Amino acid sequence: MPELTGDPKQHDPSSFKDGLKGSCLCGSIQVTILEPDLFAKPKGHLCHCANCRKVAGSYVASNMLLDADKVKIEDRDGTLKVYEDKATGSGNSVFRSFCGKDGNPVKSETQLYPGKVIMKMGMFPRIPKPEAEGFGLHKHDWQANHEGIPIYEVKWAGPEKKEMKS
Repeated sequence: MPELTGDPKQHDPSSFKDGLKGSCLCGSIQVTILEPDLFAKPKGHLCHCANCRKVAGSYVASNMLLDADKVKIEDRDGTLKVYEDKATGSGNSVFRSFCGKDGNPVKSETQLYPGKVIMKMGMFPRIPKPEAEGFGLHKHDWQANHEGIPIYEVKWAGPEKKEMKS
């Protein structure tokens, strides 16, 4: 029986001072986020838009917008694939990367955020508390709100642009 590592409380945030490492389900794609103090304050966002939900295979996606140069992706077996998502609210394509062997979402990129990547956080053993939720109008009736996390009705514009209604 494999070791169960899904409990985030088993992974002390201080153990990630040199980088947060994660992988796709089959292990072919290894990702390292080289961001100091990743757990010092809330970072990232939960997205309730239909496309992110589909990619996550869940009712919400956990994402983190990062500088591309702070993310190292190793594709050991050449399984990293890209899907060009043209059905976006902005009309700009979102390039969604995933493992072609196990289907695990890895990252998204769009010209709306040049030099940035939107990492899919489900592949990491622990993630920081999110700083916001986007597309709050798209939440299911039964979903609870997270205390202290602002909800933007439509999109979350990132930490530099807090222009959406909370």
